[in-house]
Amino acid sequence: MTGIVIAIDGPAGTGKSTVSREVARRLKLAYFDTGATYRVGTLYCLREGVDLANEADVAAMVETMNAELRLDPANPRVLLDGDDVSALIRTDSVALTVSKIATNLEARAILGHMQRDVIAREVEGGFSEGRGVVAEGRDVTTVIAPDAAVRVLLTADEEIRVARRAGEGADPATVREAVLGRDAKDATVVNFHTAADGVHSIDTSDLTIDEVVAAVISLADEARA
Repeated sequence: MTGIVIAIDGPAGTGKSTVSREVARRLKLAYFDTGATYRVGTLYCLREGVDLANEADVAAMVETMNAELRLDPANPRVLLDGDDVSALIRTDSVALTVSKIATNLEARAILGHMQRDVIAREVEGGFSEGRGVVAEGRDVTTVIAPDAAVRVLLTADEEIRVARRAGEGADPATVREAVLGRDAKDATVVNFHTAADGVHSIDTSDLTIDEVVAAVISLADEARA
């Protein structure tokens, strides 16, 4: 028996990562942040001094990078050439640059293939021994896992999204650019603001994390019934 795929997408600051990790933890599933593949690709290109404006060179680097993802929701990790770069891919330098990779259509196709392979592996028996995976990202419900048993788009008021990220201790101006600036850039290649047919939309503006998690788990229970 193959496992369940729960796909969660939406713009930054809607609670995607927190909700996805908690759903995965409660249901004993793997947790896959597809955005981490773009971040590690960005870090690799920055380390190697690649001109990010040269789309072909960027795509070639992304295709050959030695990246490994650990999908334990209690301790998700990203390794690059064997080194744990989980913290490095969350730095401002990566956050403010990652859209150059995410909007590179050739690199995006390569990473999309990688993401589908990860999901397929987890469905058949990876971290969760075939129970399944919660995959989150900006296009996971429409492009990466359009056949997922549960597809959810999380939304929230723009100012609430910025305030949530600013509340994590980062510089407010940097946060606004990382949240809204990246949204604007990424929106040129993928739609993550409007729910596609069959995708459940949840506005998290006035909901607690537990309330959103409960709503997603309820959808998963319905899908498994």
